[in-house]
Amino acid sequence: MVNFLRNNLDKATSPYLLQHKDNPIYWQEWSYETTEYAEEQSKPLFVSVGYATCHWCHVMAHEAFEDKGVAAFLNENFVSIKVDREQRPDIDQYLMSFLVQSQGGGGWPLNVILTPDLKPFFAATYIPLHPSHGFPGFLSVLESAKDHYSKNKENISEYHLPRPQSNKVDEDKIINSFLEHFDSEYGGFGYGLKFPPHNSLLFLIFFYEKTKDKRIGSILEKTLDRIAFRGLCDYLQGGFYRYCVDREWQIPHFEKMLYDQAMLLWAYSSAYKVFKNDSYKTVAEGIISCLIETFESDGLFYSAHDADTDHEEGKTYLWSKEELENVLGSDGFSDFSRVYSLYLFEGRYHLLKKQNKFLPEIEEKLLLERKKREQPFVDRKIVTSWNCLAGIGLIHAFRFLGDKTFLFRAQKVFIELSKKHFIGGVVFHSSLDGEVQQNEFLEDVASLLLFATYIYEETGEHLETIRLLFSRMQKFYDNCLYEGFSKDFIRVPAKDFDHPTPSSVSLFELASVRTKIILGEEYDKGDYLQPLEHDFYNLATAVRNGEFHIIHTPSKIQWDKLSINSIQIRDSGFQDCFDGKCTLFENVEELIDSLRTS
Repeated sequence: MVNFLRNNLDKATSPYLLQHKDNPIYWQEWSYETTEYAEEQSKPLFVSVGYATCHWCHVMAHEAFEDKGVAAFLNENFVSIKVDREQRPDIDQYLMSFLVQSQGGGGWPLNVILTPDLKPFFAATYIPLHPSHGFPGFLSVLESAKDHYSKNKENISEYHLPRPQSNKVDEDKIINSFLEHFDSEYGGFGYGLKFPPHNSLLFLIFFYEKTKDKRIGSILEKTLDRIAFRGLCDYLQGGFYRYCVDREWQIPHFEKMLYDQAMLLWAYSSAYKVFKNDSYKTVAEGIISCLIETFESDGLFYSAHDADTDHEEGKTYLWSKEELENVLGSDGFSDFSRVYSLYLFEGRYHLLKKQNKFLPEIEEKLLLERKKREQPFVDRKIVTSWNCLAGIGLIHAFRFLGDKTFLFRAQKVFIELSKKHFIGGVVFHSSLDGEVQQNEFLEDVASLLLFATYIYEETGEHLETIRLLFSRMQKFYDNCLYEGFSKDFIRVPAKDFDHPTPSSVSLFELASVRTKIILGEEYDKGDYLQPLEHDFYNLATAVRNGEFHIIHTPSKIQWDKLSINSIQIRDSGFQDCFDGKCTLFENVEELIDSLRTS
């Protein structure tokens, strides 16, 4: 029996929820029992969604959720629920959609007030404790919401999340969209804050390899260089921060997410294969070093590192000029200054590069000094889909950088996920310290299946697992794809927007077509969708439409002999299927010669 007159987050399997276990608010986890209790008490739900490394979540927590007056009001008039968006993507997607539709924008913390039968009627992101910059204080907001509910609870309408609807785009118009939105001065797309465009990079690398279009090459190299050699990259420890708040890629939001490392590892490894630029290889190797040193745990990878240290954003990563001079000495600082520049941020300096060079000895000295500082909080949650993306990134690093240990690490990720998160035919979403979260979502099943297809290409193994996961994935389709079928929440249509990770729909599409190729099943051609929104989906469409070489051989061909736009299948003969035509060869040498001249 749950005691709802206390904060119950001490039982949570989420680092984010555990951060709030000592709040005076009677926080509950999302569950059927909690919403049933709200109905019995006829109290609205106050639902606050965030994640463990979210800066503004921390700010609101310290200002509002630790305030005894706020707690007393919430405990008296609401049933309060904390949700980790990384544990419950279905709840987050539904409530975020309501926020965007009602307020015109979104973000975290995501605070929504709903009727006990799950009809949302108020939503906001960060709310200050006291009135500020034209915004009312948090208690005033809660009082207004309580009053609105008491007067209108019988007339509050249900909110139906719009089903994904995407316009088809002709292939010859896709590149025009990229050219129109490309920031030719600073790289990336758009002219405001800049997120690394993982999915767009992967699609454009495919397209450049296919066409050798110089315009696409320019977009790729400008963007890859800016991401790697301005403010987004951690030059000392490798890896990347979440995004930059400025167009020029100078000042990052300092949190580090596993999915960013995974997707950028995939992108830079592929870019090295295509452009033969050694700096891209060094960047990819830096990401792997970052993963191994700061994310890895028993073969799997933690979710994230906080942007804050001791409640100050970027505190671990910033320097004073005196610190740099003391660590490096006058000669070292002189060498450092020829490559690096300093950008003033919150009274200290963030490291930028003036040229695309590496200074291993100097960077190692600075890293050793930085490690002496207090480090950011680590979200130790293991998320299935993100680990699958990291494994796929490692496979691409093995293929194009040539280090077999990267493949061994990818195989270790697959084995550990299969053992710890794929239990009794169910693919569980996440775990913390070995305790598995009891939810299954499309993104995880599709990601694990996609990962398995890449492992199969390298080893010829796990064919039965591929069949099992492919069958399991079909259960998420019922007239449309759904994120999941959790008994404690409504069915939410699967996400189709490819940012920052590939959407559930896109993962389903690429996993499906690759599986059918491996199993020798037929598949239909696909339609291209709006660029910059559906780029991972469009990568799956390219495969469907015969724009990848499907290579059939008795044993694997080394990847340095193949286009990146290739899929390898074990077969008794030698065959290349491309652009709707399959060609047989006498031996592997003939097949490879054909690829060189095509």
